[in-house]
Amino acid sequence: MFKFDRSEKIDRDSYKETMKMLSIEMGRLQRRAKEEKIPILIILEGLDASGKGAVISELLMSLDPRGYNVYSNNKESEEEQLRPLFWRFWKNLPGEGEITIFDRSWYYSVFQEEGKEKNYKKRCKDIIHTEELLTREGMLIVKFFLYISKKEQKKRLEELGSNPSTSWKVSKEDRKNNKNYDEIMNRYEKLIKDTHTKESPWNIIFSEDFKEAKLQVIEKLDQEIKKNLGEKRSEKMEELPERIRKFNLDEVRVDKVVEKEKYKKKLKKYQRRLHELEHEIYEKRIPVVIAYEGWDAAGKGGNIKRLVEKMDPRGYDVIPVAAPTDTEKAHHYLWRFWSQFPKGGHMAIFDRTWYGRVLVERVEKFCSENQWKRAYSEINQMESQWTGDGAVVLKFWIHIDQDEQLRRFQEREAIEYKTWKITDEDWRNREKWDDYRGAVEDMVRYTGTKKAPWHVIGGNSKYNARLRVMEIVIEALEERLKE
Repeated sequence: MFKFDRSEKIDRDSYKETMKMLSIEMGRLQRRAKEEKIPILIILEGLDASGKGAVISELLMSLDPRGYNVYSNNKESEEEQLRPLFWRFWKNLPGEGEITIFDRSWYYSVFQEEGKEKNYKKRCKDIIHTEELLTREGMLIVKFFLYISKKEQKKRLEELGSNPSTSWKVSKEDRKNNKNYDEIMNRYEKLIKDTHTKESPWNIIFSEDFKEAKLQVIEKLDQEIKKNLGEKRSEKMEELPERIRKFNLDEVRVDKVVEKEKYKKKLKKYQRRLHELEHEIYEKRIPVVIAYEGWDAAGKGGNIKRLVEKMDPRGYDVIPVAAPTDTEKAHHYLWRFWSQFPKGGHMAIFDRTWYGRVLVERVEKFCSENQWKRAYSEINQMESQWTGDGAVVLKFWIHIDQDEQLRRFQEREAIEYKTWKITDEDWRNREKWDDYRGAVEDMVRYTGTKKAPWHVIGGNSKYNARLRVMEIVIEALEERLKE
């Protein structure tokens, strides 16, 4: 069982005086964290009736309500059940200078799964990776587990259950858990041991005395926030993973031509099949993510248009990705993509994607070298979580050669209704063709996985590119529906 340090109860007057000073200090630290743009995530886990609500209430009394949010993860909503496990947590993560309190978190969700050992190990790995990538981008994560004895838990449950105003808080599951106290504690101890890391350690709070529990939590928060204020993180230089596959864009065939009549015939056939498959994936609640990347003027927009032309617009969303907004900049770069993950049975089609971190942000130096180097593993892990929870992830790079791009640029400038498609930025990007080519080749090498492979499509012929994408989407969906 867990050990705890304090054995003496604090008297009421000492508690009030100490808490008053801590409350003033917490308010000051909140303002400092906001100034330094430090996002703070507080995770509160614990046994039933261990006092999480009381601790949260005391903590909130110290904080400016304009700077915090509380998210309770007791029961999944229907919306949450139709998405990957981590989706509901990602969308509620704090932005720069914000504080978010998770009253139960991904830990409680994993605890409830009680799946096979293999699935449990993967979930723990996902948790550790998620917390690592968040802390490396500057988030402070402070984790608490509140526990009480079996006897005290039973006493509290009986008191809550006997009061008409609080009886709703006690469920049959709570009483069952008390009877199985030792088993529950053993499972929690294992989960805590398997997810305790140097970057995100657990703080175990013995909470039979509410005053003691509140003081310990707020004192620890005080210490952790102070440690992070003004801290300049010294990062070791990230190393790229060993290249396990070869890829050279120059070897991609871009000149395959499809005759117009053949194109029209196949287009009609493929669009009809896509319409059927859209209905089938909806019935089986399979989420589908389709990611488009490619050179400027490669034809991504026209490709997407033909892909969805005969589909029911209620079953998909086309998401154009531009430069991040101020709100998106204040969060981890993957936050906006997690937030837009489709629910089961729907498609999300991204016109440019999370790969901007290893493409434009890398080439244009909008992020540090360490950031884009570690993005490969971060992206792989995110896509692994998506596919592991049942999603189909399809990734396309539409490839054209430089001569074809120049021709299309010039055509856009010459045709009045197409001039809006060409900008000075497109010409600037063209001058960095070789830099972008190297970034694309690394992207395919490091993030092409078995469950989420890259499909590099020759696009000098728009007809060929459109048909090829549809063929791959149809094949992938049919395979998934067979499972």
